Amino acid sequence: MNLKENLEAALSGEEVDKKPVISGTQIGIVEAMEKTNTSWPEAHKNAEDMAKLAAAPYELAGLECIRVPFCLTVEAEAMGATIDLGNEERTPEVKETPFETADDIETPDDFAEKGRIPVVRESIEILKEKYPEVPIIVGMTGPFTLTGHLLGIENLVKLIKTDPTEIEDAIENCLDVCMDYVEEIMEYEPDAICVAEPTASPELIDPIQFKTMIKPALEDLAEFIETKSILHICGSTQDIITDMASIGFDGISIEEAVDINKAKSDLAKIEAQGKTTSKILGNISTSQTLFTGSPEDVKSDVKKALDEGIDILAPSCGLAPKSPLDNIKAMVEARDEYYN
Repeated sequence: MNLKENLEAALSGEEVDKKPVISGTQIGIVEAMEKTNTSWPEAHKNAEDMAKLAAAPYELAGLECIRVPFCLTVEAEAMGATIDLGNEERTPEVKETPFETADDIETPDDFAEKGRIPVVRESIEILKEKYPEVPIIVGMTGPFTLTGHLLGIENLVKLIKTDPTEIEDAIENCLDVCMDYVEEIMEYEPDAICVAEPTASPELIDPIQFKTMIKPALEDLAEFIETKSILHICGSTQDIITDMASIGFDGISIEEAVDINKAKSDLAKIEAQGKTTSKILGNISTSQTLFTGSPEDVKSDVKKALDEGIDILAPSCGLAPKSPLDNIKAMVEARDEYYN
């Protein structure tokens, strides 16, 4: 099996000789920029640089995928939000938005050609041609997080309490935007799409609100995506793990705050009820182990995750830009050592 086939098999629940080591989340790091003569923010705007930097963890550390882009602001920018592209150590963020109400959110006719959408499309095309056996993963923003980007996080939090119907309408409109973006990306045949919903974390949103307000839109989005799909939600998602796993995504990306044993047990219970569930990936700490730990620390965490039955190894969230390249190598080395 090549890397692409191995990941597809793992996400499909098939037996694999070695569990894949990938990242569904941000993988740009400063050390890779130095080795590839690329940099942020230029690699956010230039397709050749985006492809080169995204491929660096595969080329230099053996990570078994290539993931673009490096942020969650592409859709918001194409919708008309003002973006601060950051610097080498800081990813882009939304600074200003022209939207005030749900009714303001409507995909423009030239959406596909606005902002950095053409850059992402071109980078996928470059990568697909150069790395035909390596899975290309495209990250995108989920409808709830996009709602926060377009209406403003403070406004989002306030309206959830004072006017939840307005937020539900905004999520529906943002779902349309997400589907329009998926249509554009699917033309270039990525091997997987990772939908990131950091704003839907139980640390920010009540699990009941996730189930009633956010999950339905994600179910529609999962059904719309015609390739392998992954859902990433930040933080301790233990309380919503069965909801996440029953949405319809092939994989769910979890942080180290989630107990894998308990998650696997909870998923087994709903599988026994005849419900389809996702495979679990992630769990290797990005804020501690991969960022400030040693390669030995990484290997210890990898062995633990494999012992507990993780389906696919991955960083628990987006890599901190100053993460050492050796720690990414250590993830792959530890997986290989585990099977020897």
